[in-house]
Amino acid sequence: MTTNHIEANETLDCTGLACPMPIVRTKKAIQNMNSGEVLEVQATDKGSLADLQAWAKSAGHQYLGTVTEGELLKHFVRKASPHDVKQEATYPHTATNEELEARLSGGADDMLLLDVREAAEYAFGHIAGAVSIPLGQLEQRLEELPTDRELFVICRTGSRSDMACNLLAEKGYEKARNVIPGMSGWSGPVEKLN
Repeated sequence: MTTNHIEANETLDCTGLACPMPIVRTKKAIQNMNSGEVLEVQATDKGSLADLQAWAKSAGHQYLGTVTEGELLKHFVRKASPHDVKQEATYPHTATNEELEARLSGGADDMLLLDVREAAEYAFGHIAGAVSIPLGQLEQRLEELPTDRELFVICRTGSRSDMACNLLAEKGYEKARNVIPGMSGWSGPVEKLN
């Protein structure tokens, strides 16, 4: 598929930017567009695919698709009409990195740590015992998560984990907590995949 056949009203350059910047810039750009218009978001961060899909769904906009040209990802999002746009929910139940570290050091048998970053991010450094399910796969892999234990959900900055916690709450997981600020502020030990 070539982008010659896909017309966008606006193009947003997010190449070279890592999470959460493509989402932050997309939110800002789409605010200034008219309903029904299409935004092309150009990015090089592989995680931007799942992030934009999840954000569009949670905000009520329509994720149209992504075209890959080498390292460049061209995402297409159609702005919803005002009555379709959802007020983005901020998940109310949070935990600090320090609270998570205290729970982990106290023997964490009653909780599970869910890391919703991309697999590559997880591989380069994660908290021991964390279960890796990238945000874009979470809805399809819910059966892997216990409903009877507290879930601490972590990402790099608290943004993707916020979306994950809102999804979990929608699906009946009542014991989820968003860890803020997440791995970007984690000072405890980390493991790396070999």
